Amino acid sequence: MNWMAIGRLTVACAAFLATANAAGRAADKPNIILIMCDDLGWGDVGFNGGTTIKTPHLDEMAANSLVFRRFYAQSPVCSPTRGSCLTGRHPYRYGIPFANTGHMKPEELTLAELLRKVGYRTGHFGKWHLGTLTKRVRDANRGGRPGNEQHFSPPSLNGFDVCFSTESKVPTYDPMLKPKGKATSAWDAIEDKTLAEEYGTYYWNEKGEIVRDNLSGDDSRIIMDRVIPFVEQATTAQRPFFSVVWFHTPHLPVVAGPENLEMYKEHSDVRARNYYGCVTAMDEQVGRLRSKLRRLGVADNTMVCFCSDNGPEGKPSAPGSAGPFRGRKRSLYEGGIRVPGLIEWPARIAAGTKSDFPAVTSDYLPTILEVLGIERLDQRPIDGVSLVPSFSDPSLARARPIGFQTRGQVALSDNRFKLVGSDQLNAWELYDLTSDPGETNNLAAEYPDVVQSMIARLTAWQASCQASNAGEDYR
Repeated sequence: MNWMAIGRLTVACAAFLATANAAGRAADKPNIILIMCDDLGWGDVGFNGGTTIKTPHLDEMAANSLVFRRFYAQSPVCSPTRGSCLTGRHPYRYGIPFANTGHMKPEELTLAELLRKVGYRTGHFGKWHLGTLTKRVRDANRGGRPGNEQHFSPPSLNGFDVCFSTESKVPTYDPMLKPKGKATSAWDAIEDKTLAEEYGTYYWNEKGEIVRDNLSGDDSRIIMDRVIPFVEQATTAQRPFFSVVWFHTPHLPVVAGPENLEMYKEHSDVRARNYYGCVTAMDEQVGRLRSKLRRLGVADNTMVCFCSDNGPEGKPSAPGSAGPFRGRKRSLYEGGIRVPGLIEWPARIAAGTKSDFPAVTSDYLPTILEVLGIERLDQRPIDGVSLVPSFSDPSLARARPIGFQTRGQVALSDNRFKLVGSDQLNAWELYDLTSDPGETNNLAAEYPDVVQSMIARLTAWQASCQASNAGEDYR
């Protein structure tokens, strides 16, 4: 008997079965879409009790989702939060501590890179803000300027197959244009284009080319016009897809089209009617995407996540609402970091589920890796935790607290207490978020042991972040 031949046959059969099983698993892999708004407040959406802005499609989505009452952006400003969505790590670990600083380092492992390795088609659409998109053309805040060459880090170098991306903000209607001679934060749509000039930011594709076509009208619609074909193509090819859709809405400058402005014509302030109008326009595009998923027959096995990158500006030029919470964008009080957050996945999550589990944007990566059964590639620190257990039991408590830090402010938040400190405070503040979500009653004097315990945990976490930023995780 030829034992060597039998051995080769056994190995071949095992390889075939492994391939077949892998193909079967690939067919079951969920599609994943991460949607994020820019400066949308917790109270700006109907499903959180907002009554000023019309968000019927998001409200319908929320009714079919797991809604997190305590969902946090990892930072009170945009760029750091965006990186946390893709890496599962706090921005102080990978060197993007604030907006328009740093870039996504090549040593970081992004969700797009990890998912592409297991067969996903990956696409980024909208605002990037994790590095520049060009070294040769003057673009946006940093692109094409001397001294910024080291910050070149477009989505295509971070795992994305398809890109339709801007470096930073654009007007939310006619995104390439602004009124001549004006640098205002809001305006009604420009009807006479001879009175307009270039805004100064471009859309770029995965080839490093400036996109010139289909750039007129509502910016959220312009973005979705690229997302829909991406979804259709991946579905036709029977490939699971990972789509990151980062709307510019409602970051300044806010501009809305005539139809959406008409919905808010009772508001005399140009800033208010355009802010409200552009949010409703974005809401319509979320509805368009969900409708397309249903028509393609992939809605049940598509996990769609929605959140904002930080709290609202909350001022006359951008009248977003943080709801009942203290603070706004750039603050580590709840109003700056608690944002709308939900996950819709009909195949796994019961409609109408609500949870008080403290979730954060850094949780996306470990959640998705657990869903797909992907092992971590190394032992670098991950700040997020998997949300999968909360899909079936929304009453679960978080296993470890969430750390925050930004420009002279620090905070640590667990299931009940939140510790807050800053350069401007004379002492630590402690709040019981279960009974005082508005952070009005400082309990630091009543719970000194809790304060000291949380300070110790915060200090150790900060030291870990400093080691990461120094490159320890890459050695």
